[in-house]
Order: sequence, then structure tokens, then C-alpha cells
Amino acid sequence: MSTDVRRATPDDLSGVLDVFLGCWRESYRGILPAEAVDAMTDERAQALWRRVLASAEGTVLVAVQGEQIVGVTRHALNESQGAVHSLYVGPSAQGGGIGRMLLDAATAELRAAGADSALLWVFAANAPSIRFYESRGWRHDGVTRAQEEFGQPEQRMRREWT
Repeated sequence: MSTDVRRATPDDLSGVLDVFLGCWRESYRGILPAEAVDAMTDERAQALWRRVLASAEGTVLVAVQGEQIVGVTRHALNESQGAVHSLYVGPSAQGGGIGRMLLDAATAELRAAGADSALLWVFAANAPSIRFYESRGWRHDGVTRAQEEFGQPEQRMRREWT
């Protein structure tokens, strides 16, 4: 089945939520504490993504197969520094190249907008995601953080285009 990547609209909320919550509840089990996973309620996720999809700050892209949204990413440019704020591929669609398509589309848009590099954050315990980002040219730049709401360390990854 072919996959198309396009800009998201507020009408995509339901599909984005399916992907996001599927990842949050399946992919993050064992990476985040159970309390953090369980704290992402349907209502909390809906409020978050409703705000993101309505915002003019940054861009949300979705990967679509037929009528179904199977992946989502959000990116933004701040002067010449790009940021990939999120990248989720539905658990049943993982491993099929959708994450690569979304990340490549986001980085191409950032480069076209003038970014000479980009940053993203990934949970340090999320080895599959770290390997994926490294395969696409991203490198841990030595910066880490631990946000109280998640309770797990994250590492910052950087991609340079110079």
C-alpha cells in the first residue's frame, strides 16, 4: 500500500490521536514509568494535539495509507536552528519506512526554510529510536535532561547540514 505524507489539518485529530496514543501506550511501556504512561489520558492527549494542530507555530505532517493516518511528526524552525518536536508511527505500521519518510520530509522542510542543523530529544532508554535516528545521520551531542513529568532521562540528538 502506498503512503503519502502531507500537512495535517485540525480534521486529522482523531487519526493523530490513534497514532500518538498507540505509541505512548505500547512503545513507551518499559521505557517510561507506568505512572507516566498512564497519565497520558485520552483527554490529555486530545487537548495537547488539538492545541498543536490549531497552532501556527511549527508544522505537523502526517503519513497516510488510504484513509488511515499511520504516522505523525511535528517540526519547527527558530532562526537557523530546526527542531523535530515529535515523531510517532503507529505500532502496527512500525518497521515499514514510515518513520524515515516523515523524518526525511521534516528535515527537508527545515533545510528549505534555512536551517543549518536540527535538534530532537529521545528517551535515553529508547534504544530502537536512537538506532533509527543514528541511521538517518543524527548524533547524540552530549546534552541530557530529565523532565519531571516523564521521570526518565532524555538525550539530545543533532543533525548538521553544513
